[in-house]
Amino acid sequence: MTKRNLRPVKLGLVIGSREFFNGAPAHESRRQLIAQLDTLGVEFSILPVEATKNGAVQSREDARLYAEHFRNERDSLDGLVICLPNFGDEIAILELVSRAKLDVPILLQASNDEIDKVDLANRRDAFCGKFSVTNNFYQYGVPFTDTTSHTSDVDGAEFAGDLDRFARTCRVVRGLRNARIGAIGARTGPFQTMRFSEKLLQASGLTVVTVDLSEILHAAASLGDDEAQVKTKLEEIAEYGRIPAHIKRENIVRQSKWTIAVNRWIEENECDASAIQCWRSLQDNFGCATCVTMSMLGEKLSPSACEVDVMGAISMYALTLAADAPSAILDWNNNYGREADKCVCTHCGNFPRSFIGDTPEIGELDVLGTVLGRERCFGAVKGKVKAGPMTFFRASSDDRAGAIKTYVGEGRFTDDPFAMDGGIAVSEVARLRPLLGFVARNGFEHHVAMVRGHHAAAVEEATSRYLGWPTYRHGAEGAISSALRA
Repeated sequence: MTKRNLRPVKLGLVIGSREFFNGAPAHESRRQLIAQLDTLGVEFSILPVEATKNGAVQSREDARLYAEHFRNERDSLDGLVICLPNFGDEIAILELVSRAKLDVPILLQASNDEIDKVDLANRRDAFCGKFSVTNNFYQYGVPFTDTTSHTSDVDGAEFAGDLDRFARTCRVVRGLRNARIGAIGARTGPFQTMRFSEKLLQASGLTVVTVDLSEILHAAASLGDDEAQVKTKLEEIAEYGRIPAHIKRENIVRQSKWTIAVNRWIEENECDASAIQCWRSLQDNFGCATCVTMSMLGEKLSPSACEVDVMGAISMYALTLAADAPSAILDWNNNYGREADKCVCTHCGNFPRSFIGDTPEIGELDVLGTVLGRERCFGAVKGKVKAGPMTFFRASSDDRAGAIKTYVGEGRFTDDPFAMDGGIAVSEVARLRPLLGFVARNGFEHHVAMVRGHHAAAVEEATSRYLGWPTYRHGAEGAISSALRA
């Protein structure tokens, strides 16, 4: 699968300084910052220390040198990290950003003073200098990401966490700004909830690539049963999950051909994510489901949403970028007894294997199988999602508001039992009922993307600050954008 947006993040590094401050902290901050990024496995670019005094940016000439250096690496840089070991030179920093014209996220850090080292030789004053930089950023309309605390130690655990979140934010921004989303087949007639605006997406840099379902069906039907690639895919599907003994080999062969055809089209069109018309034309005209196809795509970090939910595919892709892990599309589907903060999120059977957390069963669609015939519905991935932390996210194109809007939050999957077939995720979210009310009042769809781990901060920062999408962060203070209704 295409991985053009999943390459390692590369950050440009800037050490700011003021001419009349002690230069030693600039050297030390450079060393500590590089050590942090090496530990995180994040690539970086910075001019040699001898290129400027103290290896820092503290004049317009320094800014010119760094801007030229970063412009030459524009295609590979995903963000800037600016560290202020002392007050810094706000004009030099602004000149650098303005000249480089990178249009990438910026993380701004300022170092702590030590109480016993505030004499003329050792004081930093970065606490104050940071405001001078941010004031100029505001005047020039430069968005930036702040650290957890106003000032922090470059070699500290808190800043390491800030760097990790920032790298994830950069990956989401880079991925979404130039994503290609495949739409395979037409929206199923009854599902008006899957409507979306291609024009609003294109304005944010996302391209939707469409194909008629008949083209993929023809490509799948053209494959011979004994072709080597079909046999290889048969083995991959058999290894991917447990197939009940009653499933006929011919059903698995059809599934293999369909998967090959879908994968080939996605690769040829360089799609980063996809959404597929999963019923009922596929079952009626070819005799299989597409759940395991989508599941296996997701496992390879190329998420695929059912029911031609393009906005769902984008939501999944954002989470995959943030977490560097497989995501899934689910329904907000059932209450869990009378427990206000728990619900059941389900789907027919397209969850990636590692999202479930165990080896799944690959069988037939249960609900659709009763209507279409189970023999035509092989390919559903079934399993209960294992307990653990999770992040949920949904992007939706709002034509009435002329904007893409989103919500994001965190919760956990639980071990609570639930006797339902398909893919099951018993989920717990603090203040779930108010969240569901927010989703309903703002016209969001019943689909939601989820991923293992807690990554809401990175997703929110990417979508709201750098993509300009109104975003509600559930559980965060002051979380509701003015464009959305509480």
